[in-house]
Amino acid sequence: MNATAIHAAAQAAAPAAPAAPAAAHDPLLEQIREVNFTYLMLAQQLIRHDLAAAVYRLGVSEESAELIAALSPAQVLKLASSNTLLCRMRADENMVWSLLTSRHGPQRSGNDTTQQLHASILMAGRLANA
Repeated sequence: MNATAIHAAAQAAAPAAPAAPAAAHDPLLEQIREVNFTYLMLAQQLIRHDLAAAVYRLGVSEESAELIAALSPAQVLKLASSNTLLCRMRADENMVWSLLTSRHGPQRSGNDTTQQLHASILMAGRLANA
């Protein structure tokens, strides 16, 4: 069952709710919920395919990854409906952004692949130190 089918089934099974406050129809909150749902579905797929790679790519602990993988579709929908982003940007240093966007000046350090590898190493180091 794909993400769209799970989402549609959950909506069909949900009882009709009374009129929601205006904040529930805020487009920004709807986008946050969509990002959360997409993130959780992608995270589960990554974890189930290769736990070690998923831990690295998602920037989460192995325990967190196992918890995400064990979530039921109903739990995924409940978590996704939060108005807070469940994922975060790990590239919070200027150097990493510069490497990822190739905005660091002339190509003195090699090609784009080398720069992305350098950025990945920096981000992996931050995960190891956390």
